[in-house]
Amino acid sequence: MNHRKLTHPTQASLIFLMSALCSAAQAQTPGKPPQAQAWIDVATFSGMSMPSGGMAGLGSLFGGGATKVTFPATQTTNSGRVMDVTLSTRNNPQLAQGIHTIPTGLQLGTQLNLVAPQGGQPAPDRDEPYVDQPREKPKGRILLYWGCGTTVRAGQPRVLDMASLKPDDAAKIFIARSATQRGVHSAQGRPHWPHQNAGQALAENASLAGDHSFSANGLPPGFAFSIGQSNDVMPALALNSSDQGGVTALDWNSLPTARGYFAGAIASKSEAEMIIWSSSELPDTGFGLFDYQTNPAVDGWVKERVLLAPGTTRCNVPKGVLPAEGAMLRLIAYGPELNLVHPPRPADTRAAWEPLWAVKLRLKSMATSVAGMPSMGEAMRGEEKPGSTNAGDPPPAAKAPGAVDLLRGLFGR
Repeated sequence: MNHRKLTHPTQASLIFLMSALCSAAQAQTPGKPPQAQAWIDVATFSGMSMPSGGMAGLGSLFGGGATKVTFPATQTTNSGRVMDVTLSTRNNPQLAQGIHTIPTGLQLGTQLNLVAPQGGQPAPDRDEPYVDQPREKPKGRILLYWGCGTTVRAGQPRVLDMASLKPDDAAKIFIARSATQRGVHSAQGRPHWPHQNAGQALAENASLAGDHSFSANGLPPGFAFSIGQSNDVMPALALNSSDQGGVTALDWNSLPTARGYFAGAIASKSEAEMIIWSSSELPDTGFGLFDYQTNPAVDGWVKERVLLAPGTTRCNVPKGVLPAEGAMLRLIAYGPELNLVHPPRPADTRAAWEPLWAVKLRLKSMATSVAGMPSMGEAMRGEEKPGSTNAGDPPPAAKAPGAVDLLRGLFGR
């Protein structure tokens, strides 16, 4: 192999390099922000419901099944199918109300009245991506496992002892991938639905498919678009678990529009020891992944095997990682994110582009359960798993603290 000696670039090569860089910079003229923006988040929850974004709070752990919901329903502790909507326009920063005209398939009438919060937080200066990361430092010992399989892999678990915490140690544990962008939110001048005067869960057979439009003081005319079946409300996940000789076997139903899946578990062996497991082939706590993610991020993480491929319906937690009972199990299916803008970017990317409106629609389906407890369907039928207790029975007197108790202790909740 010939190795050519490196020399300093000539004046001609520098001119060529600068010209190429200028051409690349001018290849696409950035467009202005749209005059109006709508965010629509839709979620399907099954089993026990928990907040999806990190560990920001536990709230009520059981979906109450009530029809009325509060904003943001897709990020709190609801069960069933829920939807949130936020609207904004740069032409009217103090927008108080808006109307979202909806298809009859949503079974919420013909329109939703959006109302801005009174005395709410100011609107963000820019609508740009944000990442929700854990904000509080836990106490105790944390053990991190990852990957599907029947046996614990070499090099696991990673252990973090808060009594001798070092920054490098924490960095090895708190790996939390996330590509969550701004979705629905509550701010001054940004009306949303549901609100304190109106809001309800979606019917089991509710459909987003059809024609939608927004109207409000300051919105550009013609803010109308259609949603197809491929971006409809996602079905519910049925997450099942069983103890197979110390291996926690997980299985679930396949969802037709899922782009990928991610499973995680949290358990405890004592009051001050927390076990975290995720289905990722790379270390990850999952704190950032139980939320909406962008299409490119989901596709990339499926290739990297951080997320499970769309056709996956099974995953085993290795033997001995989780106790037979009490582990909190979570599963998320990522739906397709839909981004619409009008008018679309010109074919000549150097041409000026001033979009009038944009819509971001995000979809997910999530399931939460507790290992060793009957599923929601079994509980409704009065069935009982071997070794489990019925909801009406008092807990055993000497039972070890569960994952929820441990989380409250570790995070001071």
